[in-house]
Amino acid sequence: MGCCGDGDCRPLGFLLGLPFAFVALLISIVGVIIWIVGLALTCICPCCLCVTIIVELALCLIKAPLHVMEWFTSKIPC
Repeated sequence: MGCCGDGDCRPLGFLLGLPFAFVALLISIVGVIIWIVGLALTCICPCCLCVTIIVELALCLIKAPLHVMEWFTSKIPC
């Protein structure tokens, strides 16, 4: 039985993942900048496919801290 009753509470994984989530947060800030520039370029030239791919990559970078925390909490038991 997990600490929250349903097995989803993993404080040790959360605490160990915090430094990595901070690094991922810095990477996501870079992703936000790329996303803003990519959106501006998409408005200027909507036919450019490579800009769309870069914007999708930037969205993945923005979601990086969430993915890091989910990964850590899933790997380390309660």
